[in-house]
Amino acid sequence: MTKPRFDFTIHATDGKARTGTIAMQRGEIRTPAFMPVGTAGTVKAMKPESVRAAGADIILGNTYHLMLRPGAERVARLGGLHTFMNWQRPILTDSGGYQVMSLSDLRKLTEQGVEFRSHIDGSKHMLTPERSMEIQRLLGSDIVMAFDECPRADQPRDVIAESMEMSMRWAKRSRDGFDGGAEHAARSALFGIQQGALDEQLRKISAERLTDIGFDGYAIGGLAVGEGQEAMFATLDFAPDQLPEDRPRYLMGVGKPDDLVGAVERGVDMFDCVLPSRSGRNGQAFTWNGPINLRNARFAEDQEPLDSRCACPTCGTYSRAYIHHLIKSQEILGAMLMTEHNIGFYQQLMQAMRDAIGEGRFAAFAADFRRDYLGGGDTA
Repeated sequence: MTKPRFDFTIHATDGKARTGTIAMQRGEIRTPAFMPVGTAGTVKAMKPESVRAAGADIILGNTYHLMLRPGAERVARLGGLHTFMNWQRPILTDSGGYQVMSLSDLRKLTEQGVEFRSHIDGSKHMLTPERSMEIQRLLGSDIVMAFDECPRADQPRDVIAESMEMSMRWAKRSRDGFDGGAEHAARSALFGIQQGALDEQLRKISAERLTDIGFDGYAIGGLAVGEGQEAMFATLDFAPDQLPEDRPRYLMGVGKPDDLVGAVERGVDMFDCVLPSRSGRNGQAFTWNGPINLRNARFAEDQEPLDSRCACPTCGTYSRAYIHHLIKSQEILGAMLMTEHNIGFYQQLMQAMRDAIGEGRFAAFAADFRRDYLGGGDTA
């Protein structure tokens, strides 16, 4: 295996759960870590400085969307994504591989790569492992993701196997393309992505191929694509164990708060998901007692904060009644306050898990969390 381009130190373990630090040039990432999603160079409805104040050590940018608008070459001319969006800490960029699945009606897939038709203006773009590495280099990403295909878990096994094999060939091309950008490669990191859907043997083969190529960290792809939590957890019972123990393990696109707790229990270190920001814009707040829907009329005169246990600025300043009014009135401030709370809640959850692992009480923490979170809430 190649030597990683950062220091990953595991400080404590509790069962399979572990807490540590990824030390990169632009700052340390405390694990388990949740990365807010800044698809187009912004975490929607939040300033970058507010995202940092909420406790985030790293954010995620989207290769496909930034490729289309404003364009990777333009971002590079403007000083790179960190300067462009005023975020001076680590950024992870996904490879565009997820869009191979999510935009299947707008693409043509071949061994060479994927030809996309832009969802914005219909223009055609070719995305290959080499081009994905180039785009992420132009953006100035700190953690670069290998280009892969993400098949749905309900596909036939032979289709999933064929897709996994192609993703492994693309992983080698990604490795070569990444290493070709020597200056960027010297200060950033490349993660490989394990595929194989819900199949233990296919994931084992994928992990072995990735380990042979050698990556700085490893992601678990192909989950959170409609298979449900039970199937996801069953896969996570073996998938993290198939990856190198001394490298970070990143579960892509996950998820709800109880998904995060269950995945940390199974040895995952890093997460990303649009859920806290998207839910916030749509009136759903995550709390320690479960999610609540602020559109519900029962909050119209509720003078309590969104969550009395939350330390975010929204909960320290505004009432449920006021936020209910903002949402019902479709005021922009409502989306801003709800997103600030949800991002803050997710970061507080990650800190609580880090503390529990470090103190050897993670099992008790997880049990208490599930009792309160799954037993409360109001999503109606």
